[in-house]
Amino acid sequence: MESRVFRLRFPLSEVSQWAKSYSYPGEDKIADELSPRARARGYLTRAEFLALCRWKTPRSQPRCAMNTSAQVREATQIALATEDERAKMYILRSLAGVQWPTASVILHFCDKRPYPILDYRALWSLGFAKPPAYTFEVWWAYTGFVRQLAHSTGHDMRTIDRALWQFSKTRQG
Repeated sequence: MESRVFRLRFPLSEVSQWAKSYSYPGEDKIADELSPRARARGYLTRAEFLALCRWKTPRSQPRCAMNTSAQVREATQIALATEDERAKMYILRSLAGVQWPTASVILHFCDKRPYPILDYRALWSLGFAKPPAYTFEVWWAYTGFVRQLAHSTGHDMRTIDRALWQFSKTRQG
């Protein structure tokens, strides 16, 4: 999948406007407390992992809770340390209850490099009426395109992610 298949449904000049109107329960605590601690430490605790999973997909909680503290620590430590993009996603997705969207949330909030959150709302804002099947190629093309958006607008990844999500939420309900 090449970047040219993505098409932003709103002008780049509106990124700040859409991001400012974004509000999602529990995110401030994740962004202001959990994220900096995990980035500094280089891994997630089980409680932090479960908080991120609950924030992204509450229905995955029973499966996510099957992971032990040691499994969460080991998987997130390896995934956050490696430079191998495929390995990052493979390792995170080896945890019970973690699929592409939740793995992308872990990278978004915990990796020192910028990663977008893979979400059907963000994909809709980038021109997809229906999200494609999630694969490494889709995720990597999406990551590259959203990084390019962030670079070209001068916004951080969180701002871009909020704008993409909020535009879809407002337009689609």
